[in-house]
Amino acid sequence: MKNHQYLQLAAILGALAVGIGAFGAHGLKPILEANAKVDTFETAVKYHFYHTIAILILAIWLNIQPEMKKISRVIWSFFVGILIFSGSLYFLSLTGINWLGAITPIGGLFFIYGWLSLIWLSKRKIS
Repeated sequence: MKNHQYLQLAAILGALAVGIGAFGAHGLKPILEANAKVDTFETAVKYHFYHTIAILILAIWLNIQPEMKKISRVIWSFFVGILIFSGSLYFLSLTGINWLGAITPIGGLFFIYGWLSLIWLSKRKIS
């Protein structure tokens, strides 16, 4: 993926986070309240946003210093984390299918891996 495409990815993820959050607060409120999953949905949106902002910052950094190619590993880890962690929580909160909670931690592991990779890369001067 080219460096500028990471900025586009962050923009798409940010727009989705706003749209999903707004839709959940307004259009899906009766469904979420019926399933008693408002908190679950809000958690999904928060982590979606946090990691989208992290992707945006890393994408900007990568565009400023394109030689830091390994930073893309962190971006992809956060992206997969959003898909699995937030995605499973979105689905769980809308459907009430509780077994999906079993895959949510996998997304959390991708988030943790991304943050730990960032520490490791910073110690190696991100080359």
